[in-house]
Amino acid sequence: MSSARFSELFGSFPTPIAIVTATNGDGEPYGFTSNAVCSVSAATRMLLICVGKGSRTLPAIMSSQAFAVNFLSASGRAASQVFASKATDKFAHVEWQPSVIAEGAPLLLDIALSYAECRVEKAIEVSDHWLFIARVEGAGVFPREPLLYRQGDYGVWSLQKAGREELSTL
Repeated sequence: MSSARFSELFGSFPTPIAIVTATNGDGEPYGFTSNAVCSVSAATRMLLICVGKGSRTLPAIMSSQAFAVNFLSASGRAASQVFASKATDKFAHVEWQPSVIAEGAPLLLDIALSYAECRVEKAIEVSDHWLFIARVEGAGVFPREPLLYRQGDYGVWSLQKAGREELSTL
């Protein structure tokens, strides 16, 4: 299968957008945009993230053994684009506070739909990525509309007054 077909396959359905954050030993914040986050087990409160080997956030996760997953609300679109870029100071235009639970990993409370504060249980090297299985030690959820991504475009899933759900593009 070609890379283009693989991308088409996974671009065919909407995914939530998250910004995964961590801090290094000096307390410097790092982060990247991801849609490769999934629940592993509700019984043990674990999730999984995928991090590319070239990610500047990877060393921070490896050294701290902790990270935060900030699932984005509709107001997080601009931040999603910045954190998906190679910008050097991705935190310049977002408010954040350090997680006590996740070794100072930035929590993006103003633009988050929800967040998970995680501690790494296991790291697995697979191809050009690292998979991190982590225990969710803390979380927050806000009454906001989720930011979704599909086929290179953003959308928002909103609840209509009549009780029907609707997906709209931004």
